[in-house]
Amino acid sequence: MTVFDALSTAGDIARVSAVQNGGRRLYLQFRNGKTATVDRSEPLPFEKGTVVLVWPDDDRIEAAPAVVWPEESWVGVVQLKLPDLTIVNSSGLWKKVPTRGDVVYREGNTVEVSDSSGVVRVLAEEPIKLIELPTIDDTVIAKFRTRPGGRNETFDDFGGLQVVVARARELIEAPLQHKDALSRIGARPVKGILFTGLPGTGKTMLARIIANSTDAEFYEISGPEVFSKWYGQSEEILRRLFEDAARQERAIIFFDEIDSVAGQRADESHEASRRVVAQLLALMDGFTPDENVVVIAATNRPQDIDAALRRPGRFDWEIHFPLPDESDRKSILEASARHLRVRGELPHAWAARCTADWSAAELAAIWSEAALLAVADGRDAIIEEDYMGGLERVANQRHRAPRAPGGGLPS
Repeated sequence: MTVFDALSTAGDIARVSAVQNGGRRLYLQFRNGKTATVDRSEPLPFEKGTVVLVWPDDDRIEAAPAVVWPEESWVGVVQLKLPDLTIVNSSGLWKKVPTRGDVVYREGNTVEVSDSSGVVRVLAEEPIKLIELPTIDDTVIAKFRTRPGGRNETFDDFGGLQVVVARARELIEAPLQHKDALSRIGARPVKGILFTGLPGTGKTMLARIIANSTDAEFYEISGPEVFSKWYGQSEEILRRLFEDAARQERAIIFFDEIDSVAGQRADESHEASRRVVAQLLALMDGFTPDENVVVIAATNRPQDIDAALRRPGRFDWEIHFPLPDESDRKSILEASARHLRVRGELPHAWAARCTADWSAAELAAIWSEAALLAVADGRDAIIEEDYMGGLERVANQRHRAPRAPGGGLPS
């Protein structure tokens, strides 16, 4: 029987993690990860790091040989080496250990370390990378980018919300096309615009259309695409995206559902989210005068965006996308029908009256249902009967689906 086996039968093994009140209070850590607090009226003769045996039944504590609690080593990168103290970075945390003279190591080495002894041995001359695989290269960034000429949408395809379109063109299109003229005037460049509104109101589509009209590179980013399980990789993706955009003649960076990427930072926020928000703030502040880049962010929950992103020089311009009114709905239905094969006059005005509080995406869904009805009946074009049937199908689906505040579909 080993020493460990014998001691285990006598009591529970623990280690003193802290001592308070002159030794009258001990904080204990057990090998299974559990913790306990022991209070006594008289001081106990144990220091921090002492291994003890605990008998819960009779409230007895005794010292035990340190060998029954073997110290585990860990791996890190040496950040600073002083005569008496060494600082080692382990998984983003800086730890202090004693400097020892019998092991030769330098700053930048990857080392094996124990808390009590310090650096045990050198594992590699170069520091280990926090980001291993997959690496961030041009192929990763290319997945977010749509080159000019690769899109077909035009303002004629948008339909409705003409006040919104005019304001977006003023804030985005004009600065991209007339950057030099605005610079000569001395105007502060427009760098960040927030698109707000319910899902399906056309925020993403309008951003793509403006990129197409200005012949700009278009980078489309959503939260799940940016967040990575690799430490630090989300920030690296953002840095590389902004660097790639800055090299273009003109570019639009579009964040879809920005609240999922840059939500309010709080004590309970995930560390990765806080790092991404901090990185995005730094990138928005790091624009240089010669960069012809506009950043657009879309959200249906503007109240959830970190407040720092709404300050001047960041997303300080906002365009709200309301649900379309009757006139807008008629324009949207007509615009979305332009690329379809239809036969005869279709009752767009009637459909617009029947679809109060519908979003543009829901109106466009009518055509998908109408096309299915036409094909099922052996037709190669949509007729009035298909159109009305498609509207009825989408209306039934809206009735069954949960609604977001304001009438749109939940995001």
